[in-house]
Amino acid sequence: MPDRCEVLPGDSVVARRGSGLLWVDAPGAPALVAALHACLGVSGPGAERVLAAVAHQVTALGGGSASFALVLVDTAGGTGTGVALWSGKGQPAVDGVPVSGSPADHCTLASGFQLGQTLYVGPGQPVPSMPPGVAYDLVEGTVPGSGAMLQLAAAAHPSSVAAPQASAAASSFTAGSDAGFGGAASDGFAATAAPAQGPDSGESTAFWKPEPPAAPILRFDDGLVITVDEDLVLGRRPDGHELVTSGSARAVPIADTQNVLSSAHAAIQRDGREIALVDLGSLNGTHVAGPEATEWTQLEPGVAHPLSDGDRLLLGWTVITFEEPQD
Repeated sequence: MPDRCEVLPGDSVVARRGSGLLWVDAPGAPALVAALHACLGVSGPGAERVLAAVAHQVTALGGGSASFALVLVDTAGGTGTGVALWSGKGQPAVDGVPVSGSPADHCTLASGFQLGQTLYVGPGQPVPSMPPGVAYDLVEGTVPGSGAMLQLAAAAHPSSVAAPQASAAASSFTAGSDAGFGGAASDGFAATAAPAQGPDSGESTAFWKPEPPAAPILRFDDGLVITVDEDLVLGRRPDGHELVTSGSARAVPIADTQNVLSSAHAAIQRDGREIALVDLGSLNGTHVAGPEATEWTQLEPGVAHPLSDGDRLLLGWTVITFEEPQD
């Protein structure tokens, strides 16, 4: 089962949905990009036939200058196999080894190959290690990128999973996240061996601790979800903004096929439990509207606008909904 997706910074497009992973560089070929995106939802025995049909249309849809690598993962029955289609500079690889396939029109098609531990889509060979500033854990959606590496979590054998013991050592805990970029999900609580407490110390039988309060989220119109657990900078290439380079904020790149976003378009800033939206001097402005509003309000650059549950954000043509956790 796919576990974590690392996206290399770049101006091409990386997309992930369900069991599909795509890298595509096809400027001026929106019909081809749409066809490849549609394939991301395909799974099962018919996947190879679908990709073969797309291969017949690549020249007509992409004009012969498109590059892409598309892999559909099949984990039915625990087989862990893949079906892939690639063209131009695109090349999928498993554990650093390029996938081999057969010619299919102007593309290459492969099916039934073993997935291994890592799956790469992008141009040429995968880099041995991701550079600083990569986007982690692309769960679902579309982001700019020059390639992606998908870490595949190996399923534990039933006999290797020991029954929990009351005297077991405390386990490490990572807060769960449903963000497009973030850490791995965790259980609702972490088991800890709590020391005995005195009568005045409150509950003396608490051997677990609950999750911290859930953080607000940004829900993109394409399904991507980002957890607001720190300050964020959103834009076409926000990794170069001073808030990101100084470590004060996390970069959230947004795919921008219409070229209407600024490199660093807007920021999400936290002040305790208060969350605010700030326009960073974007060329086309940052707009906000309440849940029931029928008109957008443009923000003044540099002026923080407090956000409430259900507020909608408009950055270029991207619509984002701000959602606070439910008590």
